[in-house]
Amino acid sequence: MSPSTETPPPRLSPQSWLQDLQIAIALLTRLPSGKIAEDPAPCLARASRCYPLVGALVGGLAGLALLASGGLGLPAIPAALLAIAATVLITGALHEDGLADLADGLGGGHDRAQKLAIMRDSRIGSYGVLALIITVALRGFSLAAIADPLMAMAVLVAAESLSRGGLAGIMAMLPAARPDGLAAHVGRPRGSDALTAAAIALAIALLLLDWETAVLAALATVLFQGGLALLARRQIGGYTGDVLGAAQQVAATAVLLVLAAALG
Repeated sequence: MSPSTETPPPRLSPQSWLQDLQIAIALLTRLPSGKIAEDPAPCLARASRCYPLVGALVGGLAGLALLASGGLGLPAIPAALLAIAATVLITGALHEDGLADLADGLGGGHDRAQKLAIMRDSRIGSYGVLALIITVALRGFSLAAIADPLMAMAVLVAAESLSRGGLAGIMAMLPAARPDGLAAHVGRPRGSDALTAAAIALAIALLLLDWETAVLAALATVLFQGGLALLARRQIGGYTGDVLGAAQQVAATAVLLVLAAALG
């Protein structure tokens, strides 16, 4: 998708919301998103407001996999791991790849330039492997600790939505770490878009969970994504696509851990 000067549809129109949702689905998943009527390039940053909706979709589909696995008689841990595997298949491991690249870059690089070079390398190192093993295990075992399958599905949807609801905030607050990377291409969303994304994510969590649990999950998201954003700003000067992927993974893991402790 190349940059364009075409005027996007009005921000509050149903057409703009539909287009932004289609763009968000195309960016964050392998799911078919349908034909986008207008050139998507001017709307890439604005589409971040729909990221939590995509998260809810991913979590819902993975939750169905969780229920189906339990219905077939699988124990809680294999069923939970299959649900996590479903999120990987739906997204094409996009966020897991970002987590692994960021872990390798921050763990193996000695300065900003070297960290960014390692993150761009498609090969995975020991830091990346360990980060993936730890987060997948924590997510799977946390989900398995929630005995009620329907509640586990609700928690999974909330985690996937909240973990994407904060990404627009990172994009709005931090500069792009590279002038030619994904972050620079997509652009910086407005503050209003970041607030809209956060509000949508919180609303989804409040619909699925009691308010205390939902607020606890939201606070975990803010804490862990905020910490990662500060680390990225200090280590590499801003955010990249890998930083966003890692932020989603870290937040989803944190939310599942916190809610497993609260509900398990």
